[in-house]
Amino acid sequence: MKKFKFRAPKLKQATPEQLTDRLLLINLYITQGLTLIIGLIWILFQKRNPLELFVTHKGDYFVAWGLGLAAIMFLIDFLVSRVTPEEVMDDGGINNMLFQNRPVWHIVFIAALVAVCEELLFRGAVQHSFGPYWTSILFAVIHVRYLKHWIPTGWVFLSSYGLGYIYIHSGTLLAPVVCHFAIDCISGLVIRFRRES
Repeated sequence: MKKFKFRAPKLKQATPEQLTDRLLLINLYITQGLTLIIGLIWILFQKRNPLELFVTHKGDYFVAWGLGLAAIMFLIDFLVSRVTPEEVMDDGGINNMLFQNRPVWHIVFIAALVAVCEELLFRGAVQHSFGPYWTSILFAVIHVRYLKHWIPTGWVFLSSYGLGYIYIHSGTLLAPVVCHFAIDCISGLVIRFRRES
């Protein structure tokens, strides 16, 4: 009888040059789908209703919380980008690949999808279990493409902590979703039209 040797699959990180547009989109949609499923299951195990996280208890103040934090984050990001070399803030070209040739409707869709899925998992589920500090550490680690430079890693951590803060004070997951959406959507549109002109 012939023996079969099972080898563990070798995983290696793809470089931006190896990624095609199709592969990048497939990766994005699969990871966001998994993020959504894990978030929903986690919240259900906490015996909470995921839909109740989106209820507004204080009227439409969540918009002010979300857009206010987004404006502060854009201002800080602008100032940091003025005093640091461009390569320090580099994400390996992933954001450019994702947004530079994308139609506007697709940028808006991607920003909305990422905002809802990631905020449901991180603010809705993880933060409820571990608090904003540990959630922000996990959020920074998940954004692995920034880990090679400490400034963007720290920035992702602080951004996550800010999202956790406005979630606590607004009382609704809609506040961090609005902020996350505004940042991703505007950043994507800037990349799209800056490259076009």
